Amino acid sequence: MLRRINSLVSQLWGNGDEPQEYAAVHRFALNTAGRDFVVGDIHGMFSHLSTLLDELEFDAGRDRLFSVGDLVDRGPESGAALEWLAHPWFHACRGNHEQFAIDSENGKDLEFWVRYNGGEWWLDLDATEQDRFRRTFDSLPLALEVETHNGWVGIVHADVPADVSWDEFVELLEGGVAEASEYALYSRGRVHGQVPAEPVTGKVDRVYCGHTPVREPVTVGNVHFIDTAAVYVHENYGGARLTMVEIHPRAHQEYHIRTDRVV
Repeated sequence: MLRRINSLVSQLWGNGDEPQEYAAVHRFALNTAGRDFVVGDIHGMFSHLSTLLDELEFDAGRDRLFSVGDLVDRGPESGAALEWLAHPWFHACRGNHEQFAIDSENGKDLEFWVRYNGGEWWLDLDATEQDRFRRTFDSLPLALEVETHNGWVGIVHADVPADVSWDEFVELLEGGVAEASEYALYSRGRVHGQVPAEPVTGKVDRVYCGHTPVREPVTVGNVHFIDTAAVYVHENYGGARLTMVEIHPRAHQEYHIRTDRVV
């Protein structure tokens, strides 16, 4: 897979072709007024997120919150995702669970999602509501870049291939290369120790990912995995909590809320 992605870098940019127009990456300039945070997989646990923001005295007029994706499924408040995405201070990249919704017009994909991946809530929506979710999720980028006092931060749902730089990865995403998109949404190689634990090079100082549930945030090189299994409290997963990290002006300050706590 990684060799294939490397060869696609050369194919895409070595022949003079322009990349297809595709809003795969959203970039955010330095927040000169307030703080920036990134939150792990929410999975419909929005009430706990609200409580954590209150505890940190989040200022919606100055602060910003970025999400690694997977806003929906398995948790009780998946339907609130559109309300959150409408906030001007909340920005998410696409997770594989948003992709499940996008692909759900295919009957087999819908059945797989609902049966095995927490999509039961979708069946309670009428066709108009489903279309609103699909269109909104389809507009989400595959990666975010955030400028901070400590350098640029990259945010992607699953991971970055181990043998391409962030800059090359972004070029592939913006070029619509399917293998790169799949890696952004589904890979678990780095956090499982299946690829070299080298830092991501290029524009970014560090990268934040979710997708793979971990009991404690895991750092591999300069890649931070912050999906601390908030939603698995419903499956008696001990220590389930939602993790949020301040990335600006502090470089990396972690905050957590236990999801077995009533809010």
